[in-house]
Order: sequence, then structure tokens, then C-alpha cells
Amino acid sequence: MTPHPGSLAAALRAEVRAAAHARCAMCPCGAATLADRPDGLVVRHADTVAKAHAPDTRPAELADRLALALRHPGIFLPPLTPAPLDLHDRLVTLWPYGAPVDPADPDAAPWEDAAALLARLHRAPVPDGLPAMRGPGKAARAVSLLRRAGGPAADAVLRAWDTLPPWARAEAPMPGPGTLCHGDLHLGQLVRHPAPDGPWLLIDVDDAGVGVPAWDLARPAAWYACGLLPPGEWTRFLDAYRRAGGPAVPAEGDPWPALDVCARALTVQTAARTLVKAAAACRDLDEVERSVVDACGRMATVPPQLTQVDRA
Repeated sequence: MTPHPGSLAAALRAEVRAAAHARCAMCPCGAATLADRPDGLVVRHADTVAKAHAPDTRPAELADRLALALRHPGIFLPPLTPAPLDLHDRLVTLWPYGAPVDPADPDAAPWEDAAALLARLHRAPVPDGLPAMRGPGKAARAVSLLRRAGGPAADAVLRAWDTLPPWARAEAPMPGPGTLCHGDLHLGQLVRHPAPDGPWLLIDVDDAGVGVPAWDLARPAAWYACGLLPPGEWTRFLDAYRRAGGPAVPAEGDPWPALDVCARALTVQTAARTLVKAAAACRDLDEVERSVVDACGRMATVPPQLTQVDRA
């Protein structure tokens, strides 16, 4: 991980402190860095959170995504301001604090809530001008980094990637008509607001947009296929999505033809990131990481189940 320059971090802490004090004159003044990655610095002061977005974030697209969150406050955590700020040449957004999923309590993972939120998002009207969901592009960037890093396990992952249709590799437009998508769904994208026991809401609009709704189900589907998500939890998620009328899969019957391509793409993305990080740290893969890379080896020998949408 490459930490952000001290000047940006200091400026972001000052910005979020000022915003928190404007919201509450009796601020308890608790502060923390929630994330420090090359693609985003996130800091908290009391009940206010500030995020410095990736350097290549386009202002107009981020504004459209913030408007989407404001339009659907029962699905997304709404931002505190409708437009991003400019701070040290980075776009910055302000948010209320929400309580995240507790990683130490996997049995309490809100699979049903996540599924219901996705179903509502996928059924919502698509506004004019909203950019495309960025999921395939993120997967393609992970694969590009793996190509540069190389390594003995890279070939199987790249072969699995090459079996996917062009749209899933960000080499062609996604098939339509598209729906509203989150673009990067995992349990870290859920918070309770108001904290600590308000309703669950989606966060992180950076990848949201118009696209193939199965992409939002693909990470838990991939975990299930790799043996990392127990069947009971996968069934809870899938059944809740279907009960809520989600359009990404048929209402009954085998969901896999609709999910297979996207689940494979997320498996490759995860494996690519895993191999690059392990190589950079000069370490071996752990058991979980090895299971994802091994899944790519199996995928490379069995063509994906292409639906009519995938062939489009």
C-alpha cells in the first residue's frame, strides 16, 4: 500500500473536523483513519466521514453518482453535500458515519438486507446520463497488473480471463438494457445509519452506474463457488434477492446461467489482486488465496455458461 502524502491527510482531517463541528456544537472529537489506499483515503471525525477519491476520478461522473445516492436515500447512505470538494487536487466527499459489518461476527452478516437493497436498486428507474458501472473495468485493471507482475500462477488466471466474453473484460460495452448497479458489492459496502442500529444502507458510489445486475451478485456467488461462502449463507442471500423481485436471476430454477460469467470475472479479479500483492510482499499464498487461484485453473478448462445477454 502506498500511503497518501501527509499534506493531503492533514487537510482531509481538518476538513472533516470542520464539517463535524458544523453539524454538532458539542462534538466529542473522536478521530480515526478508516482507510488509506492508493484509490481512496477515508477519515472520520466523530459522526462525520470524509473521503478523498482516486486521482483519476472524473468530477462530472462522481457528481452523477452522488446524485444517485441522494435520489435513493433508503438504498444508499446519502452524502452530506451534493457536490464533491476540491482538496489538494483530489475530489473529496463528506458523509455521515455509519456502523459497518462486524468482521468478528460472521453469523450476523446481513445477507438478506444486502440482497434486498440490491433488488431495490436493480428495479429503480435509470436516470439519463448516468455513467456505466465500473465493475468490468476494475477487473480488467487487476488483470493488467497481473500481466505486468507475471509469475508461475499467472498463466492459469489469465487463461480463465480469456474465456470470458468481451464485455466482462471491459473490451466492449455491457449488454443492455442495463439496470442501476452498485458495481462493487461486498459486506464492507454496508453500514447501519444512524449508528449503531439503524437500517442497513449501501456505501461507496465510486463504481455505481448502469450495467448488468448479475455483477452485483457475483462476489458472493464466486465465494460460494470457491467454497469460501457456506451454502446456507449463499441460499439466504439468493432467496432474499428473489423474494424482493431482483431481476438479475430468474425467479426460480437454476440461477447459475445468469451468474456464471460475472462470478468468473470476480474470481479472476480476486486471484489477480491476490497474486500481485503476494508477489510484492514476497510471500506464499494462504489457503483461502490458493483456493481462488486454483478455481481459475479449473475455470480455464470449462467454458462459461453464456446466456443470451452474454452473447449480445
